[in-house]
Amino acid sequence: MSKDEVLGKKPLVILEKIKENLERLNEKMEVIIELQRHDSKDVPQSLSDAPLDVMTLLSMPDHLRKTAMTVCRAGRATADEISQQTSRARAVESAYLNQLVLMGYLKKERKGRKAYFYADKES
Repeated sequence: MSKDEVLGKKPLVILEKIKENLERLNEKMEVIIELQRHDSKDVPQSLSDAPLDVMTLLSMPDHLRKTAMTVCRAGRATADEISQQTSRARAVESAYLNQLVLMGYLKKERKGRKAYFYADKES
């Protein structure tokens, strides 16, 4: 490998890291913007009482945050509906949704064979 090839790769690595950081920042900004779009009647009086407030969402790993935000946008949805919006496999979304239920951020309700997930706005 020549010196020019080595020098040419370093800026590419730096640019790739910048791109990754910008993508993470964009996801976090989307969370904040989405929460600000809700009417005041949909947002609890005190965000610290909300199960999925801004700080909670920002502290989550990216994969869970994406799932949680999709449920917040949908209101109430099945794992299949969430997977269609996130472009991830239904089984993956089902695992993430159940993990969020176990953590206490989402509620799960069964109707027949379908399981519906939603954020409990009263807790």
